[in-house]
Amino acid sequence: MIFDTPSIEHLSNVISQVTGPAFLLAAEAQLLSVLVSRLDRIVDRSRELMELSDEDAQAHRKVELPILRKRAVLVHRSIYWGVASCVVTSFLVIVAFAAALLRFRHEYGAAFLFVTAMALFTAALIAFGREVKLGYSEIDANAILLRKHGWRREPIPPRID
Repeated sequence: MIFDTPSIEHLSNVISQVTGPAFLLAAEAQLLSVLVSRLDRIVDRSRELMELSDEDAQAHRKVELPILRKRAVLVHRSIYWGVASCVVTSFLVIVAFAAALLRFRHEYGAAFLFVTAMALFTAALIAFGREVKLGYSEIDANAILLRKHGWRREPIPPRID
């Protein structure tokens, strides 16, 4: 027989070895979900600002739009690195199973793919962290804008329990 199938014990071992990358893939997918929703909110806020027409709104645009653009770039980079990490992790799982079926040694290749996937995931997290930091600076910019123009927010009524 040309193709010698692996034993159930061998396949069970491979399945246990790809459990780690499978959990990594789930974490990557969850991060991508968060990033896409953040990007949607950034785009929606940018559209809202572009639709404003009075003079006060112009001041808001001048402060917020450049920050929103930078945030969108960072989220986009984070999505890019996250997707690349997902692709490498998926390839790792495929290689592990293919190597098991063909009875090839794959330790070095699997280690390289896992390190690459983690490096890409780390790059995605760093870009995400930078975007979160920039989001907080946008809050500070809005506070400065409010003080500059003498705008006040409505006071929050006290809670009655």
